[in-house]
Amino acid sequence: MTKIIRIGMDTSKSVFVLHGVDAAERPVLRKKLRRRQVLDFLPSWSPRRSAGGVRGSALLARELRALGHEVVLLPRNMSNRMLKRNKNDAADAEAICEAMSRPTMRFVPVKSAEQQSRADAGGRARAAGRPPHQISNAIRGYAASSG
Repeated sequence: MTKIIRIGMDTSKSVFVLHGVDAAERPVLRKKLRRRQVLDFLPSWSPRRSAGGVRGSALLARELRALGHEVVLLPRNMSNRMLKRNKNDAADAEAICEAMSRPTMRFVPVKSAEQQSRADAGGRARAAGRPPHQISNAIRGYAASSG
């Protein structure tokens, strides 16, 4: 089996798409997993560099770091520049994997649980005057990032 050096993850609402490449930059892993399956799947691999989009990834990043993986988070606008074709989950995962190979890429630090709860509290205060669908989306995001 070829050794995967990087894994890019597109973290959507319920299905995560993983894209992994080997040392020759050939794609060797393309997999769709549910949120709870990711933590069962990745520990079977030796620790490696993994990246995900910023939104809803802080909890997963903390859990993967506890397993020994090096986890980085990319702002959405940085990985969007790497998209080669239509926007979908698999293309996003590939773009995230490509973006993290860039030597000058800027990453977002992973927030601790304490920092995340403070940020979520500020977001809840700002959500007061929004339409109901925006509030429900915000609540879903807070739940995904805090467990």
